[in-house]
Amino acid sequence: MPGPKRLPGLGLVSRFAAAGVLNTIIGLAFIVGLDVGLGVKPALANAAGYATGIVASWLLQRRFVFRTDQADWATRGRFLATVAAAFGLNQAVLWLLAGVLGDEPGKRLAAQLIAVATYSTVQFLLLRGWVFSGPKRRDDHPSSRRAP
Repeated sequence: MPGPKRLPGLGLVSRFAAAGVLNTIIGLAFIVGLDVGLGVKPALANAAGYATGIVASWLLQRRFVFRTDQADWATRGRFLATVAAAFGLNQAVLWLLAGVLGDEPGKRLAAQLIAVATYSTVQFLLLRGWVFSGPKRRDDHPSSRRAP
């Protein structure tokens, strides 16, 4: 009796979401630890936390989410370009929605949520289709898996 059918890509999307949550925890812990714990100036703590988050994201996306050994300089450059493009689009969405929705707290929250969704979607699509589109690790290829 066959088991339930899995939706194609569901595992990839689930790993991407889990990596995003973990990356947020890592970056925020770093920011709070530097700012509140060590008394580092907030802007510097924030910048250091974001830099840490970018490194953590690189490791999580490459090894856990997309399961690839790609680590050459071209791939790293595409990754950084993707992070920058997604962040730039996030900021553009916030700016546009501020003009459309207004400055009320609930509308600002809606704008933030839409901007985060835009950032995540663009980043996922670029990571999948451009950054890590090369060969996967051998142990992730269906032909290398053993039957249960």
